[in-house]
Amino acid sequence: MALKAENLTKSFGDNLVIDRFSHEFAENTATVIMGPSGCGKSTLLSMLMGILPPDSGTVIRNPAKIGAVFQEDRLCENLSVQSNLRLVVKGKRKFDTELEAVGLAGCEKKPVRELSGGMKRRIALLRALIYEPDILFLDEPFKGLDSDTKRTVMEYCKQKTAGKTVILVTHDKEEADIFAGEIITLE
Repeated sequence: MALKAENLTKSFGDNLVIDRFSHEFAENTATVIMGPSGCGKSTLLSMLMGILPPDSGTVIRNPAKIGAVFQEDRLCENLSVQSNLRLVVKGKRKFDTELEAVGLAGCEKKPVRELSGGMKRRIALLRALIYEPDILFLDEPFKGLDSDTKRTVMEYCKQKTAGKTVILVTHDKEEADIFAGEIITLE
């Protein structure tokens, strides 16, 4: 077991978002969480990561290095692409291979603020993958990518996360089919 949720409940005011959610997430497996907008997928992810406390219930997480890609890219806009990636690794390192794999070869010295939304999205994903977490949380990680780029990035991500514990939130059936070892649907 990599992660276990027991009776998680979360409300915002009178709005009950998550109601007694329980699940044991298998180690070294990709679990996809799907459901309509507003059903609590991102809230659930935040509770599983320990960012948002549940109103009740518990999260049991074996000591683990956690990585995440949020719905927002959360990059340091004034730093270069390379500097953003170096934030999560020790020592001086080049990222040519990784950048090329996601169609960003030659961008390493550009400030992130000069990149398009899709380029920023790929940098955020690369940073999480380069960190090499034990558990990787992905919240709509491929949004904003055109179909060809999305396919390339999804294949790269699937290759880099093989044999790892991944929790992926998406609305996209294609993404779910590519990644899912297991699918959870929230109502």
